[in-house]
Amino acid sequence: MKDKVINLLSGFESGNIEKTFPLHYCIPVYHCVSDENLPHLNRIINYKNVKQFEDDLDFFSKHFQFVNWDEFKEYINGNFKPKKKPALLTFDDGLREFYDVIVPILERKGIYAVNFINPGFIDNQELMFRCKASLICNEIENKSSLNPEIYTLLQSKSHSKETAVQYTLQLHYAETELLDTIAAILEIDFKSFLKDQKPYLSFAQLSTLNQKGFGISSHSWDHPLYRELPLNQQLETTYKSFEYLKENNFLSESFAFPFTDFGVEKDFFDELFKNSDLYCTFGSAGIKLDSVKKNLQRIPMETGENAVTILKKEIAYFRLKKMFNKNMILRK
Repeated sequence: MKDKVINLLSGFESGNIEKTFPLHYCIPVYHCVSDENLPHLNRIINYKNVKQFEDDLDFFSKHFQFVNWDEFKEYINGNFKPKKKPALLTFDDGLREFYDVIVPILERKGIYAVNFINPGFIDNQELMFRCKASLICNEIENKSSLNPEIYTLLQSKSHSKETAVQYTLQLHYAETELLDTIAAILEIDFKSFLKDQKPYLSFAQLSTLNQKGFGISSHSWDHPLYRELPLNQQLETTYKSFEYLKENNFLSESFAFPFTDFGVEKDFFDELFKNSDLYCTFGSAGIKLDSVKKNLQRIPMETGENAVTILKKEIAYFRLKKMFNKNMILRK
């Protein structure tokens, strides 16, 4: 019902996004851009191809002014006046396609971006648990039949491949060892995949990107869902990533939550912002306000729709929630 209402309301939004956009800044977030079928991502991220991404960029350039990190900070501080509302382009996860596919496009168009990385994956040391699940699901569907032990491990009463895929995609960060066990049964070698495919950026690539002027910032150490962690572990994985950034002269003034900041309580922000070097944090809840003023929400761009449609829906939803005073995230 909610989606139907938003779709209906978005149809009434005008094409002048620059004027109707309700916030004074726009922060889109992507993970990957590729024309290839990437088995470690195709089950978990609806990433765009090159043409779709370039069309998005052209749309944003028409209605907003892309800014770099320093300009964004100065704008928030009231010391920089762009010709249009500023847009800060962001990416998550430090995937190799950022270097191979995305940056050449950005350099050609003169657009800056920040990539929020997980140091635990740099140089392809480890594979994020959701990427493991994606590889497993692809292999499950390729099998004519499954070893019954997989259904037992997944605690599935239904012995269908569709159910096995569904249960696999529901596994959590704390169940990484279970994913490893299932992969072994399916004869999936994650280490070989990392070595051969190199899904993540290398340190050398990060250094080159940093020298080119792109931002490399924090996305936690190894991409947990924060609301599933106690406060001490939330802070531990965050601080550990900051140490890596500082040691390597990357951007340690910002942090973007992996997955979502939904359910993260005020205590975390109170502790985190004791770090005087930290300028702000980023969620990915779309066009929303936050009771933690330094936590800024980004707009997810990988919904299967183009930028025009996504922003019209976001604007419509913001207007709807504003009528009921529900457009601000309140932290306990």
